[in-house]
Amino acid sequence: MLVCGQAFADVRIGTWNLEHLSVRPGKDFASIAKVAQNVDFLAVQELMNEDGLTALQKALEQATGSKWSAMASHATGRSSYKEMYGFVWRDDAVAYEDGAVTYLDKGDHFEREPYSARFRNLKDNTAFVAATVHIHYGKTVADRTKEIAVLGDYWDWLKSVYDGNTNIMLMGDFNTPPTSTAWAGLRTSARPLMLQGASTLSTTDGQFSNLYDNIFVANESTIKVKTVQVFDYPSYLKMSNAKGRSSVSDHAPIFLDAVMGGKASGKATPFASTAPASKPQVASADSSTAATGPVRGNRNSQTYHRPDCPSYNTIAAKNRVEFDSEAAALAAHYHIAGNCR
Repeated sequence: MLVCGQAFADVRIGTWNLEHLSVRPGKDFASIAKVAQNVDFLAVQELMNEDGLTALQKALEQATGSKWSAMASHATGRSSYKEMYGFVWRDDAVAYEDGAVTYLDKGDHFEREPYSARFRNLKDNTAFVAATVHIHYGKTVADRTKEIAVLGDYWDWLKSVYDGNTNIMLMGDFNTPPTSTAWAGLRTSARPLMLQGASTLSTTDGQFSNLYDNIFVANESTIKVKTVQVFDYPSYLKMSNAKGRSSVSDHAPIFLDAVMGGKASGKATPFASTAPASKPQVASADSSTAATGPVRGNRNSQTYHRPDCPSYNTIAAKNRVEFDSEAAALAAHYHIAGNCR
């Protein structure tokens, strides 16, 4: 329990599909650790064996001079091809608390059942639940969306297993953009923090493709998001996309800087980064590009318009929704109108 008057402290959370993470020739653990050291806690997808996670842990200790811990799920998959999930964290910032478990998927909906555990932010003694999943890509969109469709049930299961903890984060590689209608079941309870941009590496330097990686938090979460971004690791490492894809991963990580405690004030505001360009881009609470004054939404198109936008005064009264700010419009899942840009 927190001492009265104690300040809440930031914790840096990451999720990263590390593409067949294992100890093998060409896998650049030093470069992976150089990127991963930017967070206190990292969820890993596409872990092929525990040796890969141990190698990452040791690389992080070497890069930072600090102690790190790690834990892995058992191997999951319906065929001979199987993957594991992993968590790795900085010991002076985060501690494992309890509840490490693979989802009890009674309906056998998932190719690779999600993995979760409860941790503690040692900076302010607040607890959080990290859950991670790698949605099966399959051969068609339907193969992916049938797993996305049952994530709402999984979210309810997480709440029951972890006693209604409001600091639940579901993170990973969803192989589905946040705009898909398949998210309807989960969106009644949770929302994605990344709404724009892309997280998979193109074959062309500086370009990214799909927004498949994300972090979901509860709609009424008390988590206070400071920044969230797709981290442009090839630029950070001064590495070509081709080199990154061959030695690190074909995915960029999602990094979140947040405060886990504090009073909830309605729905927390989502801050979406733009697609990575030459440097990692972040949209945050103090973004200078966001309008601080009222904006006007169109409930029919789910878009919003600033006062300087050409359609601000032409929205039909029956479709008009007034918001105090862009942040309020984003929190209601509206996006900026195309002719405002």
